[in-house]
Amino acid sequence: QVQLVESGGGSVQAGGSLRLSCTASGSFFSINHMAWHRQAPGKQRDLVAQITGSGSTNYVDSVKGRFTISSDNAKNTVYLQMNSLKPEDTAVYYCRVIAQYRDHGPTFQYWGQGTQVTVSS
Repeated sequence: QVQLVESGGGSVQAGGSLRLSCTASGSFFSINHMAWHRQAPGKQRDLVAQITGSGSTNYVDSVKGRFTISSDNAKNTVYLQMNSLKPEDTAVYYCRVIAQYRDHGPTFQYWGQGTQVTVSS
């Protein structure tokens, strides 16, 4: 089983910055893929950014140039640096990881509990 602990959410004015962290713990062999999603009230949960074990990243168009996803594989932690925040970035942010329990074994997906990000105008 993998446990995910998120931190770094909060309230900020438009134009401000926040940094989210998500740390995975448990008895897994590897974390292959880490991502951040967000869900605004009344809307579906959408992908924001993702990073592979090799460091490849991609972003939803609305955050390109403002958000940066990174990871520390030694700490099994993924970060989301959010700059130039806008009111429309307000949402609950969730991290998601893909883990394996043995080499070449099946993959399993886990979600964090979510952290609230509120951007005021």
